[in-house]
Amino acid sequence: MKNSSLQNFSPQKILICQLRQIGDVLLATPAIKLLAQKFPQAKIYFYTEKKCAPLLENNPYLYKIISLDRKQLKNFLTELKFYRQIAKQNFDLIVDFQQLPRIRWVIFFSKAKIKLTYTPPWYNKILYSQWVNSLPGYAAYCKLSILRALDIDPQIIPPQVYLRENEILSAQNYLKKLKVKPDNLFLTFDPTHRRKTRCWPSSHYIQLGQLIKKHHPQTKILLLYGPKERNFVEPIYKSDKNLFILPDKVLSLREMAAIISLAKMHIGNCSAPRHIAVAVNTPSFTILGATSSAWTYPKGYHYDIKLGLKCQPCNKNHCEHINCLVNLSPQTVWNALQPKLDALILPTK
Repeated sequence: MKNSSLQNFSPQKILICQLRQIGDVLLATPAIKLLAQKFPQAKIYFYTEKKCAPLLENNPYLYKIISLDRKQLKNFLTELKFYRQIAKQNFDLIVDFQQLPRIRWVIFFSKAKIKLTYTPPWYNKILYSQWVNSLPGYAAYCKLSILRALDIDPQIIPPQVYLRENEILSAQNYLKKLKVKPDNLFLTFDPTHRRKTRCWPSSHYIQLGQLIKKHHPQTKILLLYGPKERNFVEPIYKSDKNLFILPDKVLSLREMAAIISLAKMHIGNCSAPRHIAVAVNTPSFTILGATSSAWTYPKGYHYDIKLGLKCQPCNKNHCEHINCLVNLSPQTVWNALQPKLDALILPTK
């Protein structure tokens, strides 16, 4: 840790920096609450990409969201002006969870007393006043661990999305239109991922759906998908239109969060929706390929399964065979999932 005097440090304006991805931004949300509790007098800002910003809305501990819209930054001079405008807001404390160039420019222009991050490479150390090694463990805990430089005890606490009542009501009405009834076992599937090393085959999801349906005939499964992913999920939907539900449009992040909050369980790949499920207190079950269990919230009804090959977790984006996913059979997944799902829906004796 680089030493910098924090005695009597009482920031009035704090900037948290986590530009992307959606799941990573969610995993940074516990820091908002912890910083608000430590420094109740401070106004807390969050600097993130525009696509991630909606999940931060309505957070009672957050004063303002600063959104980066890359489409608006048409040239380098426009970018520099944008970064300087952020820096001119006179932050006392900046917490950088990512060290990306578009954050480092803000750090460079800022006159904040404390610029905190995880231990950076030697060539970036000049930008920061304080750094500390991240601690291993659950991904959100790993992020929070750098706050111990501010005398904040890192904790294993879940990410949080603060839904509005009207958003939940809208989700309820949406499911009614889709003919999801109170006696249905309502689940969400997230069968897509831009990385093949994190995407369980769609044919496996079809078979898993049938295994669930055989055990619970009243099951309804809503298929989540993002932009340009509809073609991937359509074959799953067409395999059993009585079981699967295909939204007619890409759901917004907050629409997705509200719908997941109404599900009995969320099942899918290692992607943002699994973290949304944790953030809205919906049990989750994740099928792992290249990634590790460090992304699984270690408390409550949150589970994962992996084949357990020697090469796992590799954290790679490319693989010649993807045996860790292809050879993880739907029956194996169902055998692990069934008791956990039954525990949620069957009355206890």
